[in-house]
Amino acid sequence: MRTLMTMALVAVMGISANAQNKNAKHELHVKGNCGMCKERIEKAAYSVAGVKTADWNAESNTLRIILNEKKNNVEAVEDAIVEVGHDTNEKRADDKVYQSLHTCCLYDRDLAETNVKGDGVQPTDHSTHNH
Repeated sequence: MRTLMTMALVAVMGISANAQNKNAKHELHVKGNCGMCKERIEKAAYSVAGVKTADWNAESNTLRIILNEKKNNVEAVEDAIVEVGHDTNEKRADDKVYQSLHTCCLYDRDLAETNVKGDGVQPTDHSTHNH
């Protein structure tokens, strides 16, 4: 009986070890506008242990990462991104952090909420400058 329990335990440990992927690919929706946003978002992603690559696309607002899931998880990456002021589909950045972003980085948040608060923050037009 003891041998059977040991074999079952080893089998379970082996299955759970294989369930964590060293090169898991994930896509996250992260709001932002420009090159400064790209640098900030990717830097935040790279600050998380286990992130091997991070590439954010401004047009699609998509962050593609390769993550060693033995070291961390997607939620930790989202937490790091939210801490620097960018919303994801699952998490919302603190309003004070969002408001501290450069004016061209102030992406469209929930417009209904913005109008209710009357904060007057409008996204900046990027057609006249490069970044």
